[in-house]
Amino acid sequence: MNRVVTGIDVGTYHVKVVIAEAADDPRQPPRILGTGYAESRGLKQGYVVSIPEAARSIAAAVAQASRAARIPVKRAYVGLSGVGLDEAFARGETVVERGDSEITDRDIPRAIEASRKALPPAATLNREVLHTIPLRFSVDGVGFLGASPIGTKGMRIAVETLFITCMKKHMTDLVEAVEEAGVEVEDIVASPIAASFVALSKMQKRVGSMLVNIGSETTSLLVFEDTKPVSLKVFALGGSDVTNDLALALKIAPEEAEALKQGAVLNSPLPKKKIDDTINRRLGELFKTIEAHLKRIGKSELLPAGALLCGGGALTHSAPDVARATLKLPSRMATFSEAGVQPQIDNGVWAVAYGLTVWGFTAGEGIEPQDTSTFGDIKDSAKHALRWLKKFLP
Repeated sequence: MNRVVTGIDVGTYHVKVVIAEAADDPRQPPRILGTGYAESRGLKQGYVVSIPEAARSIAAAVAQASRAARIPVKRAYVGLSGVGLDEAFARGETVVERGDSEITDRDIPRAIEASRKALPPAATLNREVLHTIPLRFSVDGVGFLGASPIGTKGMRIAVETLFITCMKKHMTDLVEAVEEAGVEVEDIVASPIAASFVALSKMQKRVGSMLVNIGSETTSLLVFEDTKPVSLKVFALGGSDVTNDLALALKIAPEEAEALKQGAVLNSPLPKKKIDDTINRRLGELFKTIEAHLKRIGKSELLPAGALLCGGGALTHSAPDVARATLKLPSRMATFSEAGVQPQIDNGVWAVAYGLTVWGFTAGEGIEPQDTSTFGDIKDSAKHALRWLKKFLP
């Protein structure tokens, strides 16, 4: 196993890089050696719209982290975010392979592959599957209560699967930008899942919770139940919408509006009530959008651990209060220490980048049940395209 892993979070506002070293005790979190960040260029709502500009931002953040860690960065785990991320569900069924009807570890992947083939064409057109997460198994039509039906007997095994997908063009452009910055991509992970590795505790994932990552131009929602991700959505609303509303309402510069959004109202001649009303109105719209999604999936007011907020937009001083009032759930900022992680940085803004390093150390055997991934290069019109499959298997 590598002793040092780098995570790169390419956000619309900032590129953040964390270089971490494996702890001597595998029960301890990775030790951060260096961090770096740079203003993002060439991105819009998580999409890479200019590969050269995005590559320069990535290179600057990597160089800063490399200087701090005194280690050259050659390879990295990269987070993929943006409005192109989405979820799809499908059910697959297969005949048990063995003659004595005992279900083995060979039957599980076959059932999952059957569910993948059952995906509707719209869910795969121009899209790539990033994560394949089996949610529920059944044997001969009877729901199986447990992590895995391996060792039980039956004629047929079925599985309901959550697929997390992304726009294929977005993924290839992101990889090309990272490689143009001089860094080889070892693996790509959906940013909300990477953040959950350090922002949510096992208890929160088990009883039911959601991680809300409020970025500059997008907000991602990842819902957990019984330790598994059960829903992922990305909305085209973020912290910059609050900043723009303040700038327009108060006729001030965006830089001043950004400071007000963070709570800098001391000695300000601007009316505090108008500032608060403007912020809360836009945040209320965001959390109403999230609440509408929770209603669609049947989880409204049914997540005991509530909403954990992270990301730069979550630093808006009233965000937890507005979330609590709108969602009618416990709501607060996510802290790394709750997830058993105590790095030098305990700030939700770094959740994705640091979570990527944890993923790099634990994929296949770590925090969440996982299988190995395959990650390869495919030549496509003289450009690198990457195709890979990450499974969450019992």
